[in-house]
Amino acid sequence: MYALVDCNNFYASSERAFRPELNGKPVVVLSNNDGCVIARSNEAKDLGIKMGLPAFMLKDYLKNDIHIFSSNYELYDDMSRRVMNTLSEFTPESEVYSIDEIFLKFTGFENYDLSEYGQKMRKTVKKNCWIPVSVGFAPTKALAKVANKIAKKYSDHWDGEIGRAHV
Repeated sequence: MYALVDCNNFYASSERAFRPELNGKPVVVLSNNDGCVIARSNEAKDLGIKMGLPAFMLKDYLKNDIHIFSSNYELYDDMSRRVMNTLSEFTPESEVYSIDEIFLKFTGFENYDLSEYGQKMRKTVKKNCWIPVSVGFAPTKALAKVANKIAKKYSDHWDGEIGRAHV
């Protein structure tokens, strides 16, 4: 069995990790040279802010107490390392897929309740790294990616679901 663990709204969540007063508020992160939006919190998405929106168009959203950040790749790299190290402790086999995604292989975990184990992973990452994650379990990496998308889609603002694909 595989799990794909994906950090939710990773750049925005990383900005919030050290600014808890921003939880529940719209957060956006801008690209290099602050040209356009490259990351959004759920609250920013709910306002209708689209990926790639030119930064100058954010002025229309300022009345919504939106918080705008320049991208900070050193922070994101550090936060990614923390999350991946934390998740690597849950199984001996892991493969970092991108800055905010990791595949975990669960060989010999047949007697584990993987939904419960996934919740434990989510809670541990949130506690240790302050980053919310979604987890998708499936027998292949491709299906684990699909299960993760399902977990994100049907969770209540990324806070509670574990996806599992059955074949």
